[in-house]
Amino acid sequence: MTNRKTFLSIGECMIEMALMENGDYRLGYAGDTLNTAWYTRALLPEESWNVAYYTRLGPDVYSAKMRGFLESNGIDASFITMDQARQPGLYLIDIYNGERSFTYGREQSAARLLADDENALGQAMDHADIIYFSGITLAILTPEKRRTFVQMVAEQRARGKTTVFDPNARPRLWESLDFLRQKTMKAAAASSIVLPSFDDETRIFGDADIDATAARYLDAGAGLAIVKNGGGDMLIAAENDCTRLEALVRVDPVDTTGAGDSFNGAFLSAIAEGTALPDAAKKAHALASRVVMHRGALMPMADLRR
Repeated sequence: MTNRKTFLSIGECMIEMALMENGDYRLGYAGDTLNTAWYTRALLPEESWNVAYYTRLGPDVYSAKMRGFLESNGIDASFITMDQARQPGLYLIDIYNGERSFTYGREQSAARLLADDENALGQAMDHADIIYFSGITLAILTPEKRRTFVQMVAEQRARGKTTVFDPNARPRLWESLDFLRQKTMKAAAASSIVLPSFDDETRIFGDADIDATAARYLDAGAGLAIVKNGGGDMLIAAENDCTRLEALVRVDPVDTTGAGDSFNGAFLSAIAEGTALPDAAKKAHALASRVVMHRGALMPMADLRR
């Protein structure tokens, strides 16, 4: 398997406590970029693709369990670094009428220092063919490390790597809305592909429609923008080409946790295997429609492969 390509996802993996139907909480491990790595691993052939995760963990028992969880599900954890003084973050998920509410404890998480070891981060990126990160990846970093991270991504793109960014805007993680907007667009400029969700974009940037969202990211320097729209019309836009997907099937969700992350994983795994962009987007929408009928961010891999 020495000729395998590598999909590298970079971000924060957290301890997840998800509310179940009986009122108990289920322990798991998740986070937006980990979720995408999960779905990518489930869908890409193992003989030709390695799926790796890069984050920073601690010396505690939950960090060890998290690493074991990744490895036992076929996700390469060899690039993960360790911080002797910190531990993973934690979040609780409550559900009402299919919609999520989150309570976080991540201020001192080890992942906030994931870009501190630039040599380790650079080595992980050098090994990758596709590099995936999100707005949360950026938001948890210090301003200095955020600049360094985006510069490293831009350098990888210039070397011919596919760099992929989901803006996944979470204002509470940022210093200000202006900072969020500025750094989101700088990250987009370093990205081959951006995967924004229109509900976030209209809320943060005031976009009137999906066309405005796509145009803004292309103008910033992104090579391709796929604007997700929660079951509404979806847009696939490049500089000289634009495809609108209409009349997509809608479902009444049980739990929308991981919907966008699963879309991203399905879309990226499909195009990595040569699927045409519109077909890849349709496959991704179909998978996300299945995932939202399942409680929790991660649908079992065995179910995904059926």
